[in-house]
Amino acid sequence: MTDFLPVMPRYEAYKDSGVAWIGEIPDHWCIEKGKWLFNKADRPVENLDEIVTCFRDGQVTLRKNRRIEGFTNALQEHGYQGIRKGDLVIHAMDAFAGAIGVSDSNGKSSPVYSACTPINGDNVYVYYYAYLLRYMALSRFIESLSKGIRERSTDFRFNDFSNLRLVVPHFKEQTTIANFLDYKTEKIDQAVAIKEKQIQLLKERKQILIQTAVTKGLDPNVPMADSGVEWIGQIPAHWEKTRLKFVSKIQSGLTLGKQYPPGNLSEYPYLRVANVQNGFFNLNDVATIYLPKNEALKYLLSKHDILVTEGGDIDKLGRGTVWESDIEPCLHQNHIFAIRIVSSRINCNFIAQFMTTEKVRKYFIDTATKTTNLASTNRTTLGNLTLLIPPLNEQNKILSHIHTQSAKIDKAIAIQAQMIEKLKEYKATLINAAVTGKIKVPDPAESKVVA
Repeated sequence: MTDFLPVMPRYEAYKDSGVAWIGEIPDHWCIEKGKWLFNKADRPVENLDEIVTCFRDGQVTLRKNRRIEGFTNALQEHGYQGIRKGDLVIHAMDAFAGAIGVSDSNGKSSPVYSACTPINGDNVYVYYYAYLLRYMALSRFIESLSKGIRERSTDFRFNDFSNLRLVVPHFKEQTTIANFLDYKTEKIDQAVAIKEKQIQLLKERKQILIQTAVTKGLDPNVPMADSGVEWIGQIPAHWEKTRLKFVSKIQSGLTLGKQYPPGNLSEYPYLRVANVQNGFFNLNDVATIYLPKNEALKYLLSKHDILVTEGGDIDKLGRGTVWESDIEPCLHQNHIFAIRIVSSRINCNFIAQFMTTEKVRKYFIDTATKTTNLASTNRTTLGNLTLLIPPLNEQNKILSHIHTQSAKIDKAIAIQAQMIEKLKEYKATLINAAVTGKIKVPDPAESKVVA
């Protein structure tokens, strides 16, 4: 995608900007500090103003259903300011991540936002500077402005902005660049959205593949029978049905915070919910704990344990996979169950695949203990999960089929994901080149370059 840039025209002459991060700029452009281009708006709040939010994708719009009304909420409005459509808005704490944009609405905001207006509207096109500042954020330039002992460089307020040295093209060029980028980035975003949809469809296809294989088998002509379980439906007539508790040992994990007498303590790694993802383990950050050996033995993981998360956010409910002893020895936290299959006629990987299906997910959701935005299961509910048990040789054939077909789908997903990354890289490179004058952009209507 970046091969596109060299075919774009360049300006006839360039000069040193005198600003290291900008480099050369077109000869007729100039450099000005932000305070010579923008004022910090200081407007009163109007009665019907709603809350304006600036998101990390650069969208600045009303946050619905967040209106603060009435005298009883007056203290919550201390320091609130009016935001007007067309203001350049900077989120002080999230600017480093791209929370800079132009408001599409009238409203109000807390003091964490800086609302900026052009000093001279004939010389400054707000949308161009939104692109420029977002480029500065996403290229980590704003983060590099960290001062003192701040934990992270997110405190980027108007005073910081006002002292930045910024490029100033002619006003017509600012509008041309911004309009060009609107046109091109919309095309790129549409292409990304299409590929993200393709990835979602591939994931759904994989899910259907797995669910069909582990609940119906590979032979579409095999005699079927009612499973007697509503959420499972019909299954091959020769398959068995049982409950998880009858073919496994379900081990609870260690509870943190318990104090042990000093001495004779050993260090052990242990898995947290964040380490147990849907179908894989994330072992980039594994915590450790000190405890006596006899205590640790209660929570040791064994190869081929199926790890399942207790819950939390709804996406964390019942997710997991088979442990292959990547770390040894290793323990697990109490919010993770370790399922140890004790039957020689069951392949643990078959059960793990069965537990990833939408049918089992529905079981977990329907039986979960729920509070606002949270859901959790327990050992008893987990043990009562109905399992389908084909003959062992059929389990192995099903697993082989899933492995082969999933590998093809995963490869297709990886290709689409790689193309998305290339599109995003192209978008970032295009914005950088356009706002700093490294390319001379044509009018969008005249552009023959395909995004």
